[in-house]
Amino acid sequence: MIPVFKPLIEQEEINASKESLEMGWLGMGSYVSQFEQKVKEIIGAEDRYVAAVSTGTAALHIALLVAGVSKGDEVIVASFNCSADFQAIGWVGADIVFCDCNDDTLELDLAKAEELVTAKTKAIIVMDYDCILSDHDGIAAFAKKHNLRVIHDAAHSFGSSYKGKPVGSFSDICVFSHDPVKTITCLDGGTVVVKTEEELKYVHELRLLGMQQPSSVMYQNQRAWTFDVERVGFRYHMLNMHAAIGVAQLSKLEVISTSRREASRYYNELLKDVPHVRVPNTNFDEVNPFLYYIRVPAEQRDDLRAELKKNGVDTGIHWQPGHLFSLWKNCKAGNLDVTDKVGKEILSLPLHSKMPLSVVKEVAEQVRAYFEAREK
Repeated sequence: MIPVFKPLIEQEEINASKESLEMGWLGMGSYVSQFEQKVKEIIGAEDRYVAAVSTGTAALHIALLVAGVSKGDEVIVASFNCSADFQAIGWVGADIVFCDCNDDTLELDLAKAEELVTAKTKAIIVMDYDCILSDHDGIAAFAKKHNLRVIHDAAHSFGSSYKGKPVGSFSDICVFSHDPVKTITCLDGGTVVVKTEEELKYVHELRLLGMQQPSSVMYQNQRAWTFDVERVGFRYHMLNMHAAIGVAQLSKLEVISTSRREASRYYNELLKDVPHVRVPNTNFDEVNPFLYYIRVPAEQRDDLRAELKKNGVDTGIHWQPGHLFSLWKNCKAGNLDVTDKVGKEILSLPLHSKMPLSVVKEVAEQVRAYFEAREK
């Protein structure tokens, strides 16, 4: 079976795991510091501060708290999104306001977001969906106009750039995910990027049970035994072995990005003229693609998935619209016509780092064969 996701785990990651275990310091330690510094170098964020945490979802939760979002506030977010964003909003006690997505880019539709702003709106979460980044200039202007905090959910876009600026270097608050299937994995992990030392201090306390224990001490594989706690915190710190794997992964970022762009471009070339198949409207410049998706007629998607699986090709659905889940079906929302349509059409095809182009061709040919057989 050709899987949808396949992490790039090679000898370097195995060696890093072994070395971190042999070090004997399993909590937050020196590898976490190395990982944070390497991320900071990659995103070129001289005026930003980077903190590694346990998961991308933890990063979202922390980002909302840093943004000052709390009970009674409203947060605008695209319904076409991962449920992690919706859960994080609920954890801080705020209300979800679902916004539609753009039919071409699948990003949050800013024009429709304008209709959702109220006196209670405190923040907007904007996710880069896969290989097409959000309109970040437009988002910044939108946030300034309405005095909102922006949480940039860059779970899909680590290693990408927007108009020449690395993702993570320009947003209000930016979060990355490094879970098992992301382009850069730490087994599991996340990163929060903030603008001030004060916000960084807040993140450090939030990720470690509120403890005012200096990270600089823990980064030397030591800990302080006396400290104060002034605020509620969580067990959200990154572990040393996870960070060690992340450091090994970061050294391969160029290879990972190049191979995924090449595979995505080849998919587009092979599928752009297939009847009933809609490919991403991009040339994949400046991005490190996390997914490769197509859109197909809703009434044929399940049958296509079954046919591909029968022939050894796994597929995925990213995502189910948030407003269709039982937990969030009564949340405030605008017109979600595009989201409803996209949610029934979207289909993820296999995309791996260093995936041979022969595999891309095999998958694409099966998709083509399915639709051409039904044209006869």
